[in-house]
Amino acid sequence: MREQLVGYLFDALDDAERRDVEAALADPREGEGLRRDLDTLRRAADPLRHDREPLAAPVGLAARTVAFVHAHSASEVETVPFRRPMTPVRDASPSRRPRLDQILLAASALAASILVLPLVYDAISDSRARRVERNLQSVASALHGYGDNHRMLPTPPDGGPLSRAGLYAPTLVSAHRLLADGGAILVPDSRLARDGRFRVPSREELEAAVGTPQFDELVRRMGGDFGYTLGHRCSEGRLQPNRDLRRATHPMLADAPAPCCEQSNNHPGGYHYILFEDGHFERRHRDALHEDGDHLYRNHHGAVAAGVDCDDAVIGGSHYQP
Repeated sequence: MREQLVGYLFDALDDAERRDVEAALADPREGEGLRRDLDTLRRAADPLRHDREPLAAPVGLAARTVAFVHAHSASEVETVPFRRPMTPVRDASPSRRPRLDQILLAASALAASILVLPLVYDAISDSRARRVERNLQSVASALHGYGDNHRMLPTPPDGGPLSRAGLYAPTLVSAHRLLADGGAILVPDSRLARDGRFRVPSREELEAAVGTPQFDELVRRMGGDFGYTLGHRCSEGRLQPNRDLRRATHPMLADAPAPCCEQSNNHPGGYHYILFEDGHFERRHRDALHEDGDHLYRNHHGAVAAGVDCDDAVIGGSHYQP
């Protein structure tokens, strides 16, 4: 099973292989060693997060590299003065040949790096994207299952300390729709995912923590890397239940906003994932995030708060209040 750990880490396994690895990791006897090896691999791969974007090769680099190798090859062959003496001079090229070999080897390595590294980065990027999409599908299923049983989606109370967008996750955990440590509400390579200790509290645990020093930290983390709908208020100002109307244009979950509440920093390249009420998700660039003037993270009045009507969808980070 150890030979599958690298593929598991980079999400390159099929569903059956992934389930086998997860079962082995949970095994009481051999799981501890496998988890230790997986943690070692994760730490070894951690530096890759600093190079999340592939670097484009400078224009003309390949041609300049070939010219450089050709020029140095010619200079190595021409190792004697222009005025050659009548008596043949022993060429020093045999002693200098390793230098030429090193140049050729370096050029080959450079060319290989230019060709291979973008493919590695693309594979890692595709792996992250597949993991995010699987997570969104899992959360969508959990939300719809909860909605079918309760005739509404998870909804925070109108006020009080538990009135937070991220309450959706503890609600799903308590309803046995979401695993507390399953990682479904995490984005691969995020700070929470790298921490390795993230766990969604149950709603009962959260209620018991009200008034304690741990409460604020639980509230800040409980929604994971995704933000949830803040719902909307009626004309009298009361927060309304989140109804599961399966609207294809109404967001209910998305990448959590950065403190500026203009975009999320979850993914390189400025991409954002948005899960809609009907269960489909879209990937949008930040330039198209607030289409048609409908801001994803602010209501129609420009406030980070619940919508002003039933068509005003607002996504809030875990600790935001409606």
